[in-house]
Amino acid sequence: MMGNEQRTGRWRRHLGLIGMVLVVGVGATACSSNSSSPSSSSGQTPPTANQAAATSVGKGEGSLNLIAWEGYAQPQWVTPFEQQTGCQVHSKYAGSSGEMVSLMANGGGGQYDLVSASGDADLRLIYGGDVKPVNVGLVPDWKQFRPFLKSPNFNTINGVHYGTSLQFGPNVLLYSTKTFPSAPTSWSVIYDSKYKGQVTVPNNPIQIADAALYLETKSPSLGITDPYELNPTQFTAAVALLKAQKPLIAKYWNLASDEINLFQSGTTSVGAAWPYQTISLKQNGAAVSDTIPAQGATGWADSWLLATKAPHPNCAYKWMQWVSTPTVQAQQAISFGETPANSQACTIMDQLQAGSCAGYHADQPDAYFNSIKFWKTPLAQCGNGKSNCVPYSKWTDAWTQITG
Repeated sequence: MMGNEQRTGRWRRHLGLIGMVLVVGVGATACSSNSSSPSSSSGQTPPTANQAAATSVGKGEGSLNLIAWEGYAQPQWVTPFEQQTGCQVHSKYAGSSGEMVSLMANGGGGQYDLVSASGDADLRLIYGGDVKPVNVGLVPDWKQFRPFLKSPNFNTINGVHYGTSLQFGPNVLLYSTKTFPSAPTSWSVIYDSKYKGQVTVPNNPIQIADAALYLETKSPSLGITDPYELNPTQFTAAVALLKAQKPLIAKYWNLASDEINLFQSGTTSVGAAWPYQTISLKQNGAAVSDTIPAQGATGWADSWLLATKAPHPNCAYKWMQWVSTPTVQAQQAISFGETPANSQACTIMDQLQAGSCAGYHADQPDAYFNSIKFWKTPLAQCGNGKSNCVPYSKWTDAWTQITG
């Protein structure tokens, strides 16, 4: 079960969008919505695209330097890796996506080998020339990855891989089964005045994307096709919806434990959450469940990306091989509260913690996962070639007005 340290690190990752520097230019225009097919909406070629990927993995160099989210290099799977490969792991924990991008400047500076970047940072690193192509053929378990994570457009451009997917998670609708005997089928419940004072959502500007996702089908005349690429009219509509929602909110939660306490006390009956909260509440006897409504959901996904100037490339490949195996994927999923990329990890998850495979939604069909719109940085340059989208700095300003 994920401890307080991992929960805090994870929420710092989710808040990483708030303090990051927005990059314009080629990297900015590269952002696009979740898809299993590799593409580049900017039409540009990343600086390192023509660098040849490794064709074999040689003897380890004895060391491996990682930039990682806190909790991503636990002794449970690091120690046996070191024993088997001789690669001693040195981890630099980052508190935000912006910090990861800064640490990886100049291709990792000849110091760092890999970074566990989230979707909001991947394209900045790729188009910044800070990571280079990898040969997924050297990572045997890549073949076992879920189809939408083999070549996602947040780590694969024009068929060139810059890393391997790792773990991911949906932002689900958590609800009290006492209030909702049947699962809600729409996100409309968190905007319904019927539940005034019983609603909770994350205290995060990216929540504007959740409102936009709902409006995509609620108000089709707005023409929303991507919740992260909003023109001024679409953005204004999403903000207005969230302002109208504010009187319904019991609390904007900052930590997973905040939301758990709200549901345990009976203060709230419905809200946006992660599967981790659902599992924790159920283990404590709370009458709750979660679902992804008809409109789909937002979510996040992480990848290990290879630094352009990685000083220990053999150990880096050995690490990507190791963390892609079903056992390590299962260990990390349970430790951190995530869903593994490797489709074969489910059985092992249940062996380690009964019911965890279903609890973290790892047993769902591909159609379920394809309904998730993974996070990316809102930029002025839209994925459709236009430059009239509202940048993230405006999202943070608007969120202050919504919650203030």
